[in-house]
This record gives sequence, C-alpha cells and structure tokens, in this order.
Amino acid sequence: MKNRNGETLNMQRIPDMDKESNPTTPLNVEAQDYNPHEHRNRPHPTTNAETLIHMLKGSLGTGILAMPNAFCNSGLITGTIATVLIGILCTYCLHVLVKAQYELCKRLKVPILSYPQSMKVALEQGPTVFRRFAHISPIIVDGFLIVYQLGICCVYIVFVATNIKQVADHYTTPLDVKIHMLILLVPLIIINYIRNLKLLAPFSSFANVITFVGLGMILVYVFNDLPSISEREMFGSVRNFSLYFGTTLFALEAVGVIIALENNMKTPQNFRGTCGVLNIGMVVIVILYIIVGFFGYVKYGPEAAGSITLNLPMDAVMAQCIKVMFAVSIFITYALQAYVPVEIMWSTYLDHHIKENKLFWEYVCRTIVSLVTFILAISVPRLGLFISLFGALCLSALGIAFPAIIEICVLWPDKFGPCKFVLLKDITIIIFGCIGLVVGTYISLFDIIESFK
Repeated sequence: MKNRNGETLNMQRIPDMDKESNPTTPLNVEAQDYNPHEHRNRPHPTTNAETLIHMLKGSLGTGILAMPNAFCNSGLITGTIATVLIGILCTYCLHVLVKAQYELCKRLKVPILSYPQSMKVALEQGPTVFRRFAHISPIIVDGFLIVYQLGICCVYIVFVATNIKQVADHYTTPLDVKIHMLILLVPLIIINYIRNLKLLAPFSSFANVITFVGLGMILVYVFNDLPSISEREMFGSVRNFSLYFGTTLFALEAVGVIIALENNMKTPQNFRGTCGVLNIGMVVIVILYIIVGFFGYVKYGPEAAGSITLNLPMDAVMAQCIKVMFAVSIFITYALQAYVPVEIMWSTYLDHHIKENKLFWEYVCRTIVSLVTFILAISVPRLGLFISLFGALCLSALGIAFPAIIEICVLWPDKFGPCKFVLLKDITIIIFGCIGLVVGTYISLFDIIESFK
C-alpha cells in the first residue's frame, strides 16, 4: 500500500510471535544479544539510497502543494522558522518512536512490532496511571489511523474534483464542484474494489513520474514575474498560526511511512544517526517545503489556495495539463489510501466475526469506506481547511504525543537521565501535541462552519 503521496508501504500489522515472544512478556526481562534487525525477513529489502528516494518521492504530493496556503496563514518569516522547527520536532519524534520500538522488539525478542502493538506493550509496563489504558490503546491508535486515512481520502476527492472543475469549466458549461464529486463517486468505488495492490503498481509508478514533472512545471509558473517579498506579510496572526500548524504537520508528518520504510531496509541500523537516512531525507524535504511555501506565497499572496494548482491560470494549456496530471495522480493514489482503513477495519475487527460470504462483505466494507469519504468531501468542500483539520486532529497525536508516551513507558521508571531530563522533555512534547490537537482542531472546525455562513 502507499501513503498519501504515493509511497509504497508494507502493511504487516501483526508480526508472527511464538509463545516465547508474546507481547505481554514483562519488559523488565533484559534482552541479551537479540538484535531485531537480524531477524527481519524481507524478501525485497531496500538499500539506503532507495529508502532515501522513497522518502523524497513520498513528500511530493498534496502536502507540498498546500504549503503556500500554510505560509499565507503564518507569514514569510514565521512560516520559514516554524517549518524548520516543526521539521525538527517531527524528525525527533520519529527518532524517538523508531528507537523505542527497537528497544521493545529487543526485550520481546521479536523482529517487528506494529504501532498499535508498540503502544499496548509500552503502556502495560509504564507508569501505573498508563496501564489502565493498555487494553484499549490499540483501538485508539487504530482509530486515529482510520480517521486520518479517511481524511486523506476526503482531501483527495476535493482535490481531484476542484482541479477537474477548473479545467472543465473553461471548455464546457460550469458545474458545481459537488457535481464533479458525484461524477467521481462510481469510479472511486470501482478503483477501491481492487484487492490486489500489485495491479495498481504500474499506474502508481506512472503517477509518481507525472507528480515530479508537474511539480517542476508549477515552479516555472511560481518564479515567472515573482512579486517583491516586501508585498507580503512577514508575520501572521496568532489565530491563523493553528491553521498553518495543521497544514504543515499534514505535509511533513508521515509516521506510518517512516515506520514502514525502516522496517523494509536492508540495513535498518543506518536509518537513524546524525547522517542517517531519516535526517538526510527530512532535511531535503523541509528545504523543498520551505521553497514551495515561501515563493508560492510570494507569488500568490493572500490568494494562495488550498492547493497551489488552483492558483494556476485557468486558460493556459500548460496549467490545465498540470491540473489534469495531478488529478490523475491523486485519483490513482486514492485506492491506495482507502486500502489502509479497509485493511485495519476488515482484518482487525470484522473478518473473524464473519463466517460466510466474506468476499461479499469485504466489498460492502470497501463500498462503505468510499461512500463515507464521498459524503464528508461533498459536505465540506474546503480543501485547505480539510488539510489543516486532519493534520491537527490526527498527526498531533500519532506523530508527536504518542511517541513521547511510548518513550516514557520504555524508560520507566529510572532511565530518564540526570534530573529526569528525558521525562520532562517528553511531558513537554505531550503537552505541545495535545495543545496542537485541541486548538488546531477547534480553529479548523470553527472556520469550516464559518465558511458556510
């Protein structure tokens, strides 16, 4: 499966564990010489260079296209500094999560733990106040993952319909964007019926190529007749910063992708470290996002839309080609994103309860997922606010707060360093993540409601 930007994911949710490797094994039993990296059985592991390419390729999607709108909410100076800081925070939290999962795997003597498993196992052995939540923590993590993936699918539907509308309106009688979404409904359901993702592999490769080409064509428009920087706001309002935060977090944070990439590496020990794949990849990604966000806002100012493609001229053939290219790319990726909530809901919660006609009910599940994303998208066709909402709501928890909670539990009770520095640091991160979740979600929902008045 792939992430929101078309990145290939390995969706092995539950690793095979024998009785000696049960995830409920006490974590205070020291793992001797067990190295999880040596026991991972990957038929086609990726090299360091391939992993880095996957990271970079995965960053060039709807997230980066929304960065000019994010800078519009933050201002040029605030946006540049904050993007660097958020990039550092996201990278650090990913380091924390990968390191904590590695330690849990060592203690349990298993090669891989999924994110929900890691949370459950960690809470079981953490502070007493956390242990009561251990049994429901996988459901909570899965819930955030499902909501986030459904949110991505909603963003995709709005993105495709809005871009197609701009092109179609130039040649035919203008139609409401909701009509274009309705036209897309049946194709979305059909493409979501594809159960074997290998069938989509050639189309996904094509989507990745046109995404790269399309982004290069967009930069041609951005740097053509660029206005003076002095014409733009240097600092945005405090209120709008929460919208910037949600959008940037949506663009930068890819916790599921990072875990999948690290799990599929030939030399996972090279993923972390000062000059590891993660740091190099995130540095390049942050620089790309700042370039697109900064100059995209300089170019289009307060008119910067939820996707920079919507700011391109409607009557220019090259701009129309860009919009169609990205619409096709994102449409293909919808099936891969919708696969994630289907996989979680069907394999984890539904499959073992259904005894007959499983294939039929799986298709029913896939249809319902498509219908839910369509209903949400047609109810709130606000691309920028959608991106900000789901970034703040889900990624503040999945990408920031949860990794810090897991680290506290892994290091509990006496491995926090001098003056319990790590504990204080993790508590600060958790508070920051919770504030981002609450404030960002509230402001996004408020603006969505206000946009209908």
